Amino acid sequence: MAELPRLVHPYIPNSAPAVRESMLSTIGVDSVEELLAVIPENLRLDRDLDLPPALSSEAELDRHMSRLLGANRPAAEAISFLGAGTYDHYVPAVCSEVNGRAEFLTAYAGEPYEDHGKWQAIFEYTSLMADLLEMDVVNVPTYDGFQALATSLRMAVRITGRTRLLVPATLDAAKNARVRSFLDGIAEVTTIPADPRSGTIDVDWVAANLDAEVAAVLVETPNQRGAVETAAPRIAELAHAAGALLVASTDPISLGHLPAPASWGADIVCGDIQSLGLGMHFGGANGGFIATHDDERFVYEFPSRLFGLAPTRVEGEIGFVDVAYERTSLAMRDEGVEWVGTAAALWGITAAVYLSQMGPEGLRELGETVAANTRHTISVLESIPGVEVLHSQQAHWREFMVRFPGRDAAEVNAALLSYGIFGGALAREVFGSEANLEEAVYCVTERHTASDIDALKHALTEILG
Repeated sequence: MAELPRLVHPYIPNSAPAVRESMLSTIGVDSVEELLAVIPENLRLDRDLDLPPALSSEAELDRHMSRLLGANRPAAEAISFLGAGTYDHYVPAVCSEVNGRAEFLTAYAGEPYEDHGKWQAIFEYTSLMADLLEMDVVNVPTYDGFQALATSLRMAVRITGRTRLLVPATLDAAKNARVRSFLDGIAEVTTIPADPRSGTIDVDWVAANLDAEVAAVLVETPNQRGAVETAAPRIAELAHAAGALLVASTDPISLGHLPAPASWGADIVCGDIQSLGLGMHFGGANGGFIATHDDERFVYEFPSRLFGLAPTRVEGEIGFVDVAYERTSLAMRDEGVEWVGTAAALWGITAAVYLSQMGPEGLRELGETVAANTRHTISVLESIPGVEVLHSQQAHWREFMVRFPGRDAAEVNAALLSYGIFGGALAREVFGSEANLEEAVYCVTERHTASDIDALKHALTEILG
């Protein structure tokens, strides 16, 4: 048998050499390398990881991490116009109070015999989300919205039996890469160009390119440029007429102001719940949702767990149960449609607390406030010499694209920091190396005040003057 490392790691289970040798012997392989032989060569790293020397104690690790985190400048210490996937919406104190409780404090959905009440809490989350999304079935959250989107598109491929997907050019680069890597070898991903006049999907292009091979058309609204896809109902009609599905990606917090995608024809709705009371946490936290109507063709393509109600042995009593558990990889192992993996159940419970706290009127008021702040900020920035707001006549919600003609947006951001302001996310970092160096994605939420926007105007006027 091949020689194994002699190190026993305190944080890695089964790292004791004798234990590893016993496990390999039990499953009938001689080495870890033999166990991993099914992984294609192009997915393997052919060098050692570039890691610093190991820390020798937990105390050293604590000090090292404190120093790293101490170098961060939190957005709360400045006026921040950053967004691009992580948004500074207000988090009610009760969200942290509930998700810090010992009976909830794990990412796992757990089991009824060990996590009393957790299944009910997650069921309440799925119920609240279903109400908001105008859908019937919502999953226990996946890791993040990127995975929820990739899985939704793969569900569409399985449901339709088709092998082509139409995906908008307005996706951010990281999300686009996740979709393409997850669909590699499963379906051809074709990019829908953006209409240069609006920054939204080119509907005429979609109409001309829908054929019998298209499994789904993806509509993200608001898109990563902040533009609302006002032609989404028409795109749904075109997709359905061609026998394809309509997959919608959205931020659920926007639905206090914008119509739910199900109302205009979406078959699968997905996104991230970060804005629903999860906070920012140095770039997190995240949880991905997937929602459909109560249609068996769709329900049995969900890879993640679903919770519902069922009668117990006691007359008139109901319990909280796994729905269609037999379709998951937990039950089917390697024959499952996709791997379930670790859920983000704790964030689902947190989002349920947030939605309960806000209620329909609270979400409506928040949505209208963000819409008003977005339009007001666009108007203010358009009045500044040296600033151009792209597609400003299109409906926007929370984000919009800004160009500084003749100026590098990174240089503008560096100058804004001296005023205590984080500028918008650089287009190059959001959309990739092909994006214009002069552009950035600006974000406003309900937390931005008139004085914050005035401060941005004053700083940009001086910087660009």
